[in-house]
Amino acid sequence: MDYLNYHYLIFDVTELPLVDFDFVLETSIDTVRKSLDETKTFVKWEGDIPDFVLNMQTKQGPYTHEEILNILNTEDWTYPENLI
Repeated sequence: MDYLNYHYLIFDVTELPLVDFDFVLETSIDTVRKSLDETKTFVKWEGDIPDFVLNMQTKQGPYTHEEILNILNTEDWTYPENLI
């Protein structure tokens, strides 16, 4: 897989029902990663921004692979003892 071609979008879990899983690399609401407080999540895709993103109110991004790795390596997403 070429992660450098992936795009990532963070948003509130309340907007998960807006995600069209046919256009992202996650498979369902049950397989997305959530922040430690379970208020945020993200999806990834290749190519153009999926249309459903336009309807999201809490979106942050899109981010590159390197940017999302830096975000996920924070105390909001990773337990402090696991931070690198």
